[in-house]
Amino acid sequence: MLLPHLAAAIMLLCAWSHLPAQQLPAAITTDPPPDKAYPAAFQTFQVPSHGAMLNAIAYLAEGAGPHPVVLLLHGFPGNEKNLDLAQAIRRDGWDVVYFDYRGSWGSPGDFSFTHSIEDTQSAIAYLRDPDHAKKLRSDPANIVLIGHSMGGFIARYVGANDPAIKAVYLISAADMGVDKMQSLKPGQEKMAVAGLAAGLAAEGMAPLAGCTPEGLAKEVVANASTWNIPNLASKLASRPMLVITSDDGLAPSNDAFVEALRKAGSTDLTTVHMTTDHSYSDQRVALEKAVLEGLEYLQQRKPANP
Repeated sequence: MLLPHLAAAIMLLCAWSHLPAQQLPAAITTDPPPDKAYPAAFQTFQVPSHGAMLNAIAYLAEGAGPHPVVLLLHGFPGNEKNLDLAQAIRRDGWDVVYFDYRGSWGSPGDFSFTHSIEDTQSAIAYLRDPDHAKKLRSDPANIVLIGHSMGGFIARYVGANDPAIKAVYLISAADMGVDKMQSLKPGQEKMAVAGLAAGLAAEGMAPLAGCTPEGLAKEVVANASTWNIPNLASKLASRPMLVITSDDGLAPSNDAFVEALRKAGSTDLTTVHMTTDHSYSDQRVALEKAVLEGLEYLQQRKPANP
């Protein structure tokens, strides 16, 4: 006679055996067949941006290409670089380029949010150069921005102002305090700067050069109108958007942006919420799955009529 606990365990195992297995994209679990003529590769290079040479790396998909390319944007200060995601995207046939903004992680210059926006625009210009595209085996007309945290803030702004970007995917996109600055009343600026500076300092400034928490907070206040997030929705509503959120406190801001996209007429919008932290620490495979499914959709999507 089976012990009660053992019997229960066997019944549970039998029940699980009838559940469908989670369908994962092959790029998560399987390396593609090797291509001896055009193998997958790794390149290091520098991107020129406003007098500085930014440290950059590229994960090149195998095959002659040209491959669509993801520009992967890291957050503030960039401790989570999501390079496991880059590897999975490469296995799915995409090139992935990652770089460090001015003043971050050894790239020369002074860090600022404005510089980070400019540096992203410089990286896009680099990818669109025919000679660079040939070297990377990439398609300069097929660039997707994927940004995590502050990288999402940048991807959203740069993508909105660059109609040739094919899609923008956001992973816990931060608002960098811009939302709260919209409702500041006279005399509240000093308190707002102090609060935002404290929050930025708590994130860690060691990897950043040429900046202070107070200076960055003042930059946000000065650019709050220009960087207003809901106002970007109308410029992005015609393009595919993937908005991924977690339990890190940034979901409400992203939800408001999603609502603004829908009001602006977006019909190509996917949202995913994961019960995890800001780094998606225990949902890395789920994060890869969501992003890869979004990228595969782009490859299958019929281009809009001109």
